[in-house]
Amino acid sequence: MKRAAITLEKGQVIGLELYEQDAPGTVANFEKLANSGFYNGLTFQRVVRNFVAQGGCPDGTGRGGTEKIPCETQNNPHKHVRGALSMAHFGPNTGSCQFFICYDTFDYLDPWHTVFGGVTDGMEHVDALKRGDVIQEIRVWDSRPEEE
Repeated sequence: MKRAAITLEKGQVIGLELYEQDAPGTVANFEKLANSGFYNGLTFQRVVRNFVAQGGCPDGTGRGGTEKIPCETQNNPHKHVRGALSMAHFGPNTGSCQFFICYDTFDYLDPWHTVFGGVTDGMEHVDALKRGDVIQEIRVWDSRPEEE
């Protein structure tokens, strides 16, 4: 299983479990970007209380992106619930680098956005996010069975 950590500028850490089996392309894309340092210094450019915190835009406007990836919603059992990590996009198969974390359940997003992970610890840091909070680093790794 893949794990990830979002470390914020002030040292808070948001722990994540990634759903590689159900969204392999999305997880691989996130891992490649994270471990190359792409997210270092970027911000959470959109924080809407009771909805989502969105980050990962390279130009900070919510309009920037990288290479497009296909959505992986078909047969994906994961839902947009509190703590879900999902791929942001402008339409089908236009996701790239921006992601969001849900503050509540939004089932109407399930057929449109790929849920590719979930918060395992540090949800209080997600709850405290403000627009413009800086991502110091995102790191992805393979966990060993004894870590699960």
